[in-house]
Amino acid sequence: MAHEQPIRMDYRLDEIDRLALYYLGSDARNTTATEIAEQVNVSAGTVRNRLNQLEQHGILRGYPAHIDYERADGLLTGLFVCSASVSERDRLTRKILDISGVVNVRNVMSGDDGLHVKAIGEDTTSLQRIASEIEDLGIAIEDESLIKEEYHQPYQPYGPTDATHSQPATNVLSLVGDAQVVDLTVTEDAPVAGKTLAEAKEQGLLGKDVLVVAIERGEEVVSANGRTEIRPGDLVSLFSPVGIRNDTLDGFGGTAAKRA
Repeated sequence: MAHEQPIRMDYRLDEIDRLALYYLGSDARNTTATEIAEQVNVSAGTVRNRLNQLEQHGILRGYPAHIDYERADGLLTGLFVCSASVSERDRLTRKILDISGVVNVRNVMSGDDGLHVKAIGEDTTSLQRIASEIEDLGIAIEDESLIKEEYHQPYQPYGPTDATHSQPATNVLSLVGDAQVVDLTVTEDAPVAGKTLAEAKEQGLLGKDVLVVAIERGEEVVSANGRTEIRPGDLVSLFSPVGIRNDTLDGFGGTAAKRA
């Protein structure tokens, strides 16, 4: 049984994060870190690092498969709308998930019928057994029905600005538009060397529209946050929606490879 991760609000999504979530939400099985990296013009290591951070912060909580149980085995999918006191819902959710056949429980923050239970059964008798086990926990079932079909799509605001419901992953670069991504290696005498990203921002070495999307240090991809120290030899990937100025490049040592 999968347990809930605590909610952490100390991570802010950027364009790379949102784009990765968009395409994972569209087709997680066939969307690899390498494919996302090619579309966004950052390294695959950067994408894997971002996905790890999203998982650690409880934002990306899994990669569930969308299974058509009726096609697979002629099974029925039932939906039970249940009422339970708000203070008991977390405890009861864990107990409901222990019932054989239950595949999903949603805790809805409105009204008394705040637990929506999705369950799979071989026939109506199996679903009735699941309903009885739910009621044995002291939970009242307010409504029950059979699910005929479910439709899924990614959250459109996280995707390319001109995305449509059927848009393929090959159009990801439309999100970047006239933006610019550059890779550069920090030199020994670079003004940013030895400074944290927060210090570099405060001293004007990073433009206000410039985002550090990755820092590669040898074989390691370093998490980029305000406390991260920039060191000589670091390979830094910068992103800006309006282009990266020469004074920013000079702060890192000058020479950069532009990728968008």
